[in-house]
This record gives sequence, C-alpha cells and structure tokens, in this order.
Amino acid sequence: MVTTIMIFSLKILLLLWAVNFAPPFLAYLLREKWNAPLDGGRIFLDGKPLLGSHKTIRGVCAAAFMGMSAGLILEFPLWLGLSAGLLSMAGDLLSSFLKRRMGMVSGSVFAGLDQIFEGAFPFIVIAPYFDLPWGEVSILLALFCLGAYVGAWFLKEFLLGKPYEAYPRSVNAWVRLRELRSCQITSNPLHHFINFEDSIYYHIIMKTAFKLLGIYDKGQKNALQIQQREVTFTFPDLPPSFDNYTILFFSDLHLDGLKGLTEKLVTILKEVKADLCILGGDFRMETHGPFAPALSHLSRVIPEIRAQDGILSVLGNHDCVEIVAPLEKYGIEFLVNDAKPIERNGDRLWVVGVDDPHYYKCHNLAQAFEDVPPGEFNIFVAHSNEVYQEAAEYAPQLYLCGHTHAGQIQFPHVGPLFTHSRAPRKFCEGKWRYGDMEGYTSCGVGVSGVPVRFASTGEVLIVRLKKSPNPGAHDAAPPV
Repeated sequence: MVTTIMIFSLKILLLLWAVNFAPPFLAYLLREKWNAPLDGGRIFLDGKPLLGSHKTIRGVCAAAFMGMSAGLILEFPLWLGLSAGLLSMAGDLLSSFLKRRMGMVSGSVFAGLDQIFEGAFPFIVIAPYFDLPWGEVSILLALFCLGAYVGAWFLKEFLLGKPYEAYPRSVNAWVRLRELRSCQITSNPLHHFINFEDSIYYHIIMKTAFKLLGIYDKGQKNALQIQQREVTFTFPDLPPSFDNYTILFFSDLHLDGLKGLTEKLVTILKEVKADLCILGGDFRMETHGPFAPALSHLSRVIPEIRAQDGILSVLGNHDCVEIVAPLEKYGIEFLVNDAKPIERNGDRLWVVGVDDPHYYKCHNLAQAFEDVPPGEFNIFVAHSNEVYQEAAEYAPQLYLCGHTHAGQIQFPHVGPLFTHSRAPRKFCEGKWRYGDMEGYTSCGVGVSGVPVRFASTGEVLIVRLKKSPNPGAHDAAPPV
C-alpha cells in the first residue's frame, strides 16, 4: 500500500517537473526562434513590463504539450495533463507579474515565489480528480518547489553559467554536461559508471582479451617504439622568409597511460630543434577523472622542447579546459578558436587553432579565422581530422591534426580496426589532400583506451615548409 502511494505521488511530481522543465529546454534548443513575448512588450499601469521578455508564447505551448505527453506516459487522462500544463504556466505568469511589480528584471531568480504558484495551480484539477487531502497536497507542493528550485539552480549555475572567470569557451549547456561528466565528476565509483567505454569496455573487456591471447605485453612494447619522422610540404605562396621553416608537431600524448612513454619522448626531444612547436591535444589518458598525473608527466616533457617561436596547442577530446591555465604557466599558448601570427623578416604566416571538434564539438572556425587577412598563408590545427570540409572553405594551405592514432590497432592489408573519426579512412594517417588543402594526420605519441599498438607506430613529426619555384605546384598527391 505504501509503495503504491509513493509511486502515485512520484508520478504527479514527475508530471509537474516535466512541465516546469519544458519551456527552458525548448528555449535552449530553439534559442531566438519563435520567442515572441507573451505580453507583446506591453507596459503595465506602473510603468513596468507586464510579464517580461522571458515569458513567451513558445514557453506556454511547450508546457501544454509536455503536460499532455507526460500525462499520457504516466497514465493520466489527456485533459488532466493538458490542464496541469496550462495551470502551471498560469501560476508561472502570476509569479512573473508579481516580480515585475517588485522591480525585478525578467529572468531574475526569487526562490519560493518562482515555484509556489506554478506548483500550486495544477492541484486545482489534480486534487479533486484524485480526491487528495490537502495535507498530501501540501507535501507534494513542497517537494515540487524543492525539486524545481534545485533544477533551476543547477541550470543557471552549472549549465548556463561560466564555471570560472577565464573560461575560454562560449557557455553551452550540452558542453557543460560533457565537462561535468568528464572533468568535474572525478570521485569513484561514479565517474567509472558514467564512462562505460573507458572503464568497462577498454580496461576490462579489451585488456582481458589481449591478455588471454598472450599478446598484451607485445602490444605494450610496440606502443613504446616511437619514431621521429620528417615530412616536407611545398607551397608556391609560402612567404620567402619561411622557406625551410620547421614545425615540431606531436599529438595525443596520453603520457600517464603507459609506463616508460615519457622517458622515450624526452629522449627524442633532446635531439630535436625546430622553429615552432605545435601540440595537437589529448594530454590525459582517460576521458574522465583527474588530469594531475598528465600534468606531472608534461612538466618533464615541456622543458625539452626547443622551438624559437614558442609552443602552440589546441585542446583534444580527452582534455579538460581547466588544463589550459596550468600549461600556460609552462609557456604553452593555447589556440581556442583563435589565430596567432608568426613574423619573420617582414613576412608573416598564421597558425589557426580550434577547440575540440570530436567530443565537446566546440570548434568555431568563423571565430578562429576572423583575424586572418584573406590571402595570407595559414596553417590550420585541430585535434581531429573531422572538420576537413569545413576547414577547406577557409582555404588554409595546411591542416595538421591527430586523434586517430592511425587506428592504433591495424590488420595487415586491411588497415585500422577503428579510427574513432567521422572522416573517411584515407584521412586517418599521414599525408593527404582535399582540394587545394594539404593535410597531415599524426599517428600520435601515446595510446588511448588499451595501452597497446599493433601494426602502427607512434610518432614525433618535423614538418618542413618549402617554397615551390613553380606557381601552382604542390607535393604530388592524388586529389580528393
């Protein structure tokens, strides 16, 4: 009996919370579309707005539709769900009217007043239909107000507010949810539960399979065989002062994921000199949890980088945006949808970098290229190859990226088992071209998921830029 009452009470609360959630959720999805204010911008007798710009026809319709839909799902009559939705909005509008009379601006928060009428008005039809005693109504109303307040607070403070003052991204609720999952929730066992792919699929299922096959140790040894490689690109429009310019490029470090990897990378870097260093992102092994271990490894690597024009970097899908500030203290300059000019003897080229386009999907090429003058030589950098078509619209001469690890696990004559990229496989490793845009996808330094490699090799790359003597000439490569 008690269980039945609890389930019934929860169903009523779910109906009311769903109606409460519908208007802000639709506002997020549609943004400025169909957001005509319900009061038409009218001013009341006191000279203040009648309701305010946040109360829209769209919001009322969303609440009514959600009331009907949620009511049917929860096995309430259609008319009851619709009535609950409309009455809830009537209460919300009354709260807004009173807040305007109190001089509060539209969208401001008033705990209690924001929830009380919105929760109480639906009981005008709910209480008589189910013959609810007013004592039970009072308890349900209190629970609704508490849940609605917590939801509004979470939306405002966590999903629609900057987590800290120097936050470099545009605030986006979906991105903030991903950041909470991957960066803010770090305690065991919760972050393992919500990151199934890393915690269960890779660390238990895949790792166990390789061990049972007797090839796990071999795969780890393969992963430590990092190679230094050099690739040359020739361009007829390369500024003369940048002829023979060298870029040290390496991506997907994941240094905290494989013992001995940091030492191997340091050994290689001690022998390398370049004009500029660019890092392609993914400093942490996991896609969730703390990044302090990765920072510890990077503190040993960064001092070994010798590049007279500095170190630039973009963020990858494993990276928390909070990693930017501590790495900037080591002298790394991050390009988060930004561009930086490199000058030499009166000539100039640009390095344009975007935020992670794979998981966080925070890349904004329009913003990144806005300071780059048309026709000037530029190199585009993204963690992943997945925005090659969008990048080509801005006509960069060269696109540098990583993310794929060259598949990490390849089959002879077949290629990678997975590339973890939405781009075609011909863009997953080494040199490629799309139209007039040259490209290179790094195999990465480290490993992701399971710390093994088969038929692929990690790399540290030296990109050498050469000026072509023939106008219109590029490196020989099949057009795409």
